[in-house]
Amino acid sequence: MNGNPLVPFERNRYYAGKMLTSADFAAEQGYVNDKRRFLNTLVFGSGIVCGCNVYSLDDLSIFIESGLAIDSLGREIVIDSSVVKKLSAIHGFEAIRSNHVTLCLKYKEEQVHPVYSVNRQGSSSEYEYNRIQEGYDLFLMDSEDAKNYFEMESEFLTRGVLYQDEHYEIQLILPATVCRNRYAKLQLKATKLSSEDLRFSYEGKLQTPSFLTEAGGHDLNISLSNMRLMEGESISQEYWVFVQDTMTTETSLILKKESVRVCDVAKTMDEDFTMKVMISDVNPRALVNRELGKISLELQSMGNTQDFIPLADISLIRTEGAYIIDYIKERDVKKYIETPAQSTIRSEYLDYFRGTERLGVDLKNNGMEKPSYDRNLFDDFKVQIATGTMEIPVGGKAKAGEIFYSGEVMHGLGAGSVYVEIGQEFMDEDRVKGASTKSTIFGNSNLFAQSGKQLPRLEQAVKVLNDKGSFIAAISFAEETDCLMLSFRWVAVKFANNDMLDMNEGVEKQWIEAETPTVVLGTREEYFFGVRFHEMDKCSVGYEVTEEDGGQISVDGVYTAPNKEGVFEIKIYCIDRPFICTYAYAIVKKK
Repeated sequence: MNGNPLVPFERNRYYAGKMLTSADFAAEQGYVNDKRRFLNTLVFGSGIVCGCNVYSLDDLSIFIESGLAIDSLGREIVIDSSVVKKLSAIHGFEAIRSNHVTLCLKYKEEQVHPVYSVNRQGSSSEYEYNRIQEGYDLFLMDSEDAKNYFEMESEFLTRGVLYQDEHYEIQLILPATVCRNRYAKLQLKATKLSSEDLRFSYEGKLQTPSFLTEAGGHDLNISLSNMRLMEGESISQEYWVFVQDTMTTETSLILKKESVRVCDVAKTMDEDFTMKVMISDVNPRALVNRELGKISLELQSMGNTQDFIPLADISLIRTEGAYIIDYIKERDVKKYIETPAQSTIRSEYLDYFRGTERLGVDLKNNGMEKPSYDRNLFDDFKVQIATGTMEIPVGGKAKAGEIFYSGEVMHGLGAGSVYVEIGQEFMDEDRVKGASTKSTIFGNSNLFAQSGKQLPRLEQAVKVLNDKGSFIAAISFAEETDCLMLSFRWVAVKFANNDMLDMNEGVEKQWIEAETPTVVLGTREEYFFGVRFHEMDKCSVGYEVTEEDGGQISVDGVYTAPNKEGVFEIKIYCIDRPFICTYAYAIVKKK
């Protein structure tokens, strides 16, 4: 696979009487190696699998730990034991031009074990090497050269230039397709184009018709203030917006020219800036998988084709005829490969972190209020409260016992145990003031039948989706009722101090796992996912296929694979405590 060409694989065809030569055996080895390396590049990519850490021992020497890497050609590079090297003894040291160098790792083959050639022909050597040893080579190169390679980028992101002059370029970057009822990240990126030393500021007001900002509006103030960058250096600012549940499949982001200010001076643009963005109903995981899957083999081969792995950047202090190692930097230099074998311990480590909770917005957006918060209320008890309004459509005549549901509503307090109460909201006549006032009744409205407006007799309930940070309300009328729409006020309460409620006592030690976390199935094949319980009694569990068209699973855990190949995720959780959950994976192949 020299140069990673996209050519058909060829293997030996054996038949009776075939005379095998060294070329045939070499082709046999080449087929197996090239097929394995081809899969390495597509399944794992290139980077560090484990180890390969670099440390400074003294002013002149470095220590490289043992480890495993895979280069862009899919070749495995093994450092079988840790090594100590003087920097000046590493290949490429004499050719470096700057004080910033990169230590790199490269695949290397060496012929070893010479043996006497019994059947040598013509002028061939009397001795031949009997083995090829796969090893590695360490070398140094200037850091600026180590970064000068082409890296493929898919069509997942869309970019637009908001401003450009001889010194700076300002770009707006976001996904070309966003997911309805989800948050999306916008990135404002500034890049220095010149070497002139100057400070720079940029600000503007971006209109987001189908997005809600965290302030609940459709205007997003974007800015980068008082920047002072080196030539080629970039800086970014991130913003999060919520994609509304609109009927459109395409929307635009608009920046009016009169809203732009550069270095505190109003900047006249030639025209307004507009960027088109697609809106999809798929979930983010499916969207990303689709975009990555669309990349053809030709584009894959045009990606990262460097045949070395950067291990660390090394800063030097150089004098005439001498040098000193100033510092070694590995962060943002190494690229690590996520392997399935590390998934369990990776999940354990991720449990030490918590995702950022952002303001909630009603997912259906049927004219409901944006939730309001009082995060300081009852601060001693660490209570979080959110409230808002919602409507449940009835549509006219409702029969006794008929059930109606609200849309899914984000309460904005994040995932976890949250208490939600709903109350019927209506306009009531205030006889003292002689005007209509808005009132809300929580609980049984019949108890107030004599003191105000006659309300429908109904039962109500709330289903809290703990993992999603949302809820669904349901109502049922006690008698036949003529009604088009009912309005409700909801209040959500979250107790952040678990000690107070003793809700999660001992939960950190309780966990479940699938008896078989990963299975390989044929299309339409069935498999039962059993569950093991650790530090807890057995309880009822629920099952959920996390991806659309990813197959079906029954309430008792029998999974039916879809009629297509792929890797599909199944979530398994305790029904009474959904935060105790695990995941299993089905690898579906056509047999």
